[in-house]
Amino acid sequence: MSDPTRPPRVRIEPLGQSFEAPDSLTILEAAGFANLRLPRSCRNGTCRTCICRMTAGRVRYTIEWPGLSREEKAEGYILPCVAIAETDVVIEAPDAVDMPSSR
Repeated sequence: MSDPTRPPRVRIEPLGQSFEAPDSLTILEAAGFANLRLPRSCRNGTCRTCICRMTAGRVRYTIEWPGLSREEKAEGYILPCVAIAETDVVIEAPDAVDMPSSR
């Protein structure tokens, strides 16, 4: 049974890294705090640079209709720059990079 007080976790495949994604952050922002770099550009859901496929979980969007077709949404594609994890999520992001910590 999952803990309802715990923020959702996002796992990036094939990198195999995971991080917490509180509902105050988009998946892209949470990845950055976890020293993971996802492809990005506009950060507002229109350029589609960050598009990736969600294979598990559920997200909601910070904007009414992100730059995805109905078919893409049905196939599991998301835009992490405007997506907020509602449950634990697994996404396929082959261009994700684990950045060294600056600590």
